[in-house]
Amino acid sequence: MATLSAESSAPPRRLLRSTGAIFSGFISVFVLSLGTDQALHVLGVYPPWTEPMYDSGLNALALSYRVVYTVLGSYITARLAPHAPMKHALILGGIGFVLSLAGAIGASGMNLGPMWYPIALVITTLPCAWLGGYLYRGK
Repeated sequence: MATLSAESSAPPRRLLRSTGAIFSGFISVFVLSLGTDQALHVLGVYPPWTEPMYDSGLNALALSYRVVYTVLGSYITARLAPHAPMKHALILGGIGFVLSLAGAIGASGMNLGPMWYPIALVITTLPCAWLGGYLYRGK
């Protein structure tokens, strides 16, 4: 009877750990991205939050650290996953893809800067998630 109880409690615990792994990776990307954005705004590298950012070099800078942070967040997700680390990293990538796509669609009707930037976020999300999972697996 104790074995049956232990077996029946494993899936919810595994689901909780899987959710926590994905959430941890997501929060890592979110906090690092917005933290870096804020630091660059405060330092005067970026224009104030209320103004659009048209400079392609600044948008390329934002894309470059977001790519690194997405790989890192996916690595964290894979590292914390209770099983199937690549699957967890790609689930995080799928969430990021949907959110980036929604952002790109929303940005298309606004005058926030060059449209290539949100499109690049959509395009790079899944490859970065895969790379994060791959880097963990390659240990």
